[in-house]
Amino acid sequence: MHDILRLATSLARAVTAQEVIDLVADHVMSIHDITALAILATEGGRLRVVASRGFSRQALDHFDNRREIPPILEDESTPAFFRNWDELRRAYPGALRSEEVNAWALLPLITSSRPLGTCVFAYDRPHEFGIDERASLTALIGLIAQAFERARLYDVNHQFAQFLQSSLLPRALPHLPGLDVAAKYLPATPGMDIGGDFYDLIRLSDTKAAAVIGDVQGHDVTAAALMGQVRTAIQAHATTGAGPGEVLARTNRLLTALATDRFTSCLYVDIDLDRHTASLSSAGHLPPVLGRPGAPGQVIETAPGLLLGIDPDVEYVTAEVELPPDSIMILYTDGLVEEPGLDLGDCIAALAAGFTPPPHRPLHTLADSLIGQAGIERRTDDIALLLVRDSLARA
Repeated sequence: MHDILRLATSLARAVTAQEVIDLVADHVMSIHDITALAILATEGGRLRVVASRGFSRQALDHFDNRREIPPILEDESTPAFFRNWDELRRAYPGALRSEEVNAWALLPLITSSRPLGTCVFAYDRPHEFGIDERASLTALIGLIAQAFERARLYDVNHQFAQFLQSSLLPRALPHLPGLDVAAKYLPATPGMDIGGDFYDLIRLSDTKAAAVIGDVQGHDVTAAALMGQVRTAIQAHATTGAGPGEVLARTNRLLTALATDRFTSCLYVDIDLDRHTASLSSAGHLPPVLGRPGAPGQVIETAPGLLLGIDPDVEYVTAEVELPPDSIMILYTDGLVEEPGLDLGDCIAALAAGFTPPPHRPLHTLADSLIGQAGIERRTDDIALLLVRDSLARA
């Protein structure tokens, strides 16, 4: 009973079908002398191996993507136990012999009276299924079915999250002669696949652009939808010729009027390639880092105002910094730098101190390097990253 409870606790955290199989395998294979496990499901009239453990590639290929569904798998309501090859062949004359398997338990995965597929337990030698073992496996299959259903729902939500996130973030960034750009977005893992982190680059003229980075509170569909509204509002206000502080002020008034109970941090940067300057305003967002050739990076202080959506009358200060040719500005969200137990300011300072890129290095490789330094295994928040470089080369 203790093992079953421990398995149930573990399965509650499984988010993929393969995790379900691996957890079950770790708990029951040695206890029941099971050689291999698999979950089979029917999709689009074909049989599919959803997850497996212990089967050879040849054995899996026998089932995967087949149009002909074996009759013993069409009955998705009754457990079937086959002590040896002869019993299986009598039930399914068309079965192909696998030398590695000599006994089978086929247990239907059912939740809320709805069949999801079949879990196959395979044994490398003939096996007698006693009454107690049949009852134990049948009880176990209830846990597997519930975990498998959660994994399927997670997979659907994961795909939806990816689609929603990709549809709300820019498909491509505009090109300006003399301005190199690179952007990255990574969702937090595992579980939080919809986030409010965003970035944008807005073309204002042949020599001017606005770089934007922000973070909407929350990790759900509401946060993602609000992120889309924020991006749209900023784009609309930016193209009217408003300065950075005014763009944020107008967007803030809109969000306050919407009364979403969600707050948004945002950094807005106007880049002037003729003057080699950048004008910045911040609504509670992390300061950018500026890297110059031959020198360590520098944290650019921005006098951040209130987050967007709190006070409709707040004003945002605009600061101006030089943007020398070949210098690189990093705009990022807190997932890139924040680490539990460490001071955020120290983390930002460490990012700046370690940012000494060689001249003309491609920005996408720099972005990959920065993401790698963040450490995927310890990441608990989304990362949005935007790099902009005032390039020496003008086309």
